Amino acid sequence: MNETEFRTLRELAETNTISQRDLSMKIGLSLGSVNYIIKELIKKGYVKAKRFKNSKNKAAYLYVLTPKGINARIQQTQYFLRVKMEEYEKLKKEIEELKKENIRYNNQTKRL
Repeated sequence: MNETEFRTLRELAETNTISQRDLSMKIGLSLGSVNYIIKELIKKGYVKAKRFKNSKNKAAYLYVLTPKGINARIQQTQYFLRVKMEEYEKLKKEIEELKKENIRYNNQTKRL
């Protein structure tokens, strides 16, 4: 599962009655991309789409995460959390190195 599928799953888990147009604005993808991602999530068995009628939108869909989708979301959350934590640790080290480097340069320029 890629990051856009993961973000889409997260949003659908939060708000299962969101329109694809609203979803595209919320996650910053084109409407066509969101449509494609949702179709892929349905093919993979992560999401079910149920059609219903309401007064605002003649044919709206209710997106429901399947047990397989819920499990995939949990696994991906753990994976992305681990990846982001590793990135965070690398950034912390780089920031510390830059601070030390900056102190060294400042000390050198004071001596001149």
